[in-house]
Amino acid sequence: MSGRDIQAGARPATPRGVALTQRSCGMARVVWSQFLPGSVGTGVATPSGVIRHHFTVDVEEYFQVSAFESRLGRADWDRFESRVVGSVERLLELLARHEARATFFIVGWVAERQPDLVRRIALAGHEIASHSWDHARVTDQSPLAFRDSVRRAKYLLEELAGAPVLGFRAPSFSIVPGREWALDILIEEGYRYDSSLFPVRRPGYGYANGHRDPHWLQRPIGRIAEVPPTTLRRWGANLPAGGGAYFRLLPYALVRAALRDCERRHAPGTFYIHPWEVDPEQPRVGVSWLTRVRHYGGLHRTLPRLERLLGEFRFTAIAETLPRLSGALAPV
Repeated sequence: MSGRDIQAGARPATPRGVALTQRSCGMARVVWSQFLPGSVGTGVATPSGVIRHHFTVDVEEYFQVSAFESRLGRADWDRFESRVVGSVERLLELLARHEARATFFIVGWVAERQPDLVRRIALAGHEIASHSWDHARVTDQSPLAFRDSVRRAKYLLEELAGAPVLGFRAPSFSIVPGREWALDILIEEGYRYDSSLFPVRRPGYGYANGHRDPHWLQRPIGRIAEVPPTTLRRWGANLPAGGGAYFRLLPYALVRAALRDCERRHAPGTFYIHPWEVDPEQPRVGVSWLTRVRHYGGLHRTLPRLERLLGEFRFTAIAETLPRLSGALAPV
């Protein structure tokens, strides 16, 4: 079955016992460890003892960002110039130069139109993961629509990459309190980890009471590993320091300090970036001044800062550390 067959309405059979209905929205119970030095199974460091952090890329077109939704409708996306291939190739060259592996969370809509790009990422040795089908926020979807999105994306990405898709990241980190049913659906659809619960307080997204390091989330139907973006704990609050606009607009020292903090805890940090953030020449969209600052500010600084980051720290894909994290975490 091709990706276009899926978009036209065909879909893999629902796993036995899985109903397309909303699950309980109760808060997830967390089972986690402190990643103590010498703990059996922690294994997130290289033989030299250097922690390998997670480098992640949210693969989407510049016109698909959530902040542009009011101006650029999904029905119009095919009218815009695609620029994602060139930007991803810059990132692949950068990662190869620094001998780093990464996890690429790819939007299904992009994968359907750029199948060779997905194959190229996989052939370069990187992990392929899901960023939903059409970059819709979880907060804007019903459980049924969300299930269809994550199922379609997973099926197509696995077909193109020739490997299981284990991970998911929600657009705009939109699994927020009250939307925990999305975790149940991910478990039912065969995902092993999520990277959507950003433990910060911020308008639009954030899971303020979430844990800062990789941990297990225990749900009524099973468990799923959670790999949150990196934060820096200061002044009694978690500061967002995992990448994106925070990497471009704020001092480089913020992300550096956060990753060093992770290393002191013997835990891998999780950094994220988007292909459009290495594309200063992308077409401009007429949006508010605040959105312009957040989206276009510091684009010329992204590549030089990434060079510095990859020179200072060691990075790998989430899938590489997941088995060892599984051994380190307390059993259910």
